[in-house]
Amino acid sequence: MDNHRSLDSEIFALAIPAFATLVSEPLLLMADSAIIGHLGTTQLAGLGIAANVLGVLTGLCLFLAYGTTATVARKLGARDLAGALSGGFDGLVLAVVLGLLLCSGLQLGVGPVISLYGVAPDISAAAHTYLRISALGLPSLLVMLASTGVLRGLQDTRTPLYVAVGTNLANIGLNVLLVYGFDLGIAGAATGTVISQTAAAIFLTAVVLRGARRVGAHLRLRVWGVLQAAREGFWLLLRTLSLQIALTATTVVAAAGGAVVLGSHQIANSIWVFLAFALDAIAIAAQAIIGRYLGAEDVAAVRALTRRMIGWGFLCGVVFGVLLAVGRPLYIRIFTPDQAVRDLVAQVILVIAITAPIAGIVMVLDGVLIGAGDGRYLAVAGFIATAVYLPLAIAVDFAGAGLVSLWIAYMIWVVARAVTLALRARGTRWMRTGATISATSSDISGE
Repeated sequence: MDNHRSLDSEIFALAIPAFATLVSEPLLLMADSAIIGHLGTTQLAGLGIAANVLGVLTGLCLFLAYGTTATVARKLGARDLAGALSGGFDGLVLAVVLGLLLCSGLQLGVGPVISLYGVAPDISAAAHTYLRISALGLPSLLVMLASTGVLRGLQDTRTPLYVAVGTNLANIGLNVLLVYGFDLGIAGAATGTVISQTAAAIFLTAVVLRGARRVGAHLRLRVWGVLQAAREGFWLLLRTLSLQIALTATTVVAAAGGAVVLGSHQIANSIWVFLAFALDAIAIAAQAIIGRYLGAEDVAAVRALTRRMIGWGFLCGVVFGVLLAVGRPLYIRIFTPDQAVRDLVAQVILVIAITAPIAGIVMVLDGVLIGAGDGRYLAVAGFIATAVYLPLAIAVDFAGAGLVSLWIAYMIWVVARAVTLALRARGTRWMRTGATISATSSDISGE
């Protein structure tokens, strides 16, 4: 019992601040959905398209946070704090470079990208407006990811919490002011987001650089270090790509159903993202804790912590699922006055709620394997699950089965992820110890 309490204390010391940080981001997305939803269903549908595009781009760059967390945590476990922060600085440089490239590319290609969704001209116009402005915030957003990853690797989840909550509260205030006070419509919501992201990026970068100087870490441009950070993130990028393919396919199928279906999907998706981020709190703790213990070569602790976190992930999934199902009449009305949209969202939420306990296990196992640097297996497993899902999504589209059937298919994708990750976690080959992630991670067997 005392051992369980000790494990739980270590897990929740990181997970609770991480939870508050993580849920602040989807709460912001939900606030945007509510603010824009009251402008009209067309604007809400346009946000759905824009949010998916931005989600794909930023999602593919999550390795900046996840990879940095694992790398820094391992070096911390090996008692190389200066090396940990030097590696973190390389991640920040990579974030700036990628952010500028993505911003430029989206500015040039926003029209063709939106046309891929095949939506009506009024929906396309709303998405175009939101995307062109939001693209300006991509460099700041990626810097936020990288700097947050550094702090998590140092076992500091409180600083990102304070920054995220303060920034998102300011963002909501700015959006209301610009959308309704200055009558800027959907453009105002995008502008408020860019301003808040930029302020947060500046603050978090200052925190990381100040800590690096304090321990004498080398803060100079190391091309090899930046390339190494990119190489270590490659498999995590592919893992995230598989997730984004599944999510984008879902949005494309929903877009074929018109404004009501796409608007309903946007609300349901924002709630799903909220759930995923909430459940990801223990996974974030897992990334930092597992990386540190593997760096210290304590395999027994890794196994014990993994089992404990899986149990907590399942339990949290049960609790969140019940809350989502029971509270539907209270929160759905916040998003839109359109009764048709409300009714459709209520049905989808039930599907999500039933799957929430399995999603809790998936998030934890994902975090454990990321912390272990098992990126290649995660990439392969992600594409296997997506290969299971895509034929189902196509079948739903072909049969015109509707949004509820589409989300049932999407939840089957969650189950497929759970199976592939559980097979890996049963074995020990992912438990590579030492200060750096071994280059022998080519093994992708489940043993």
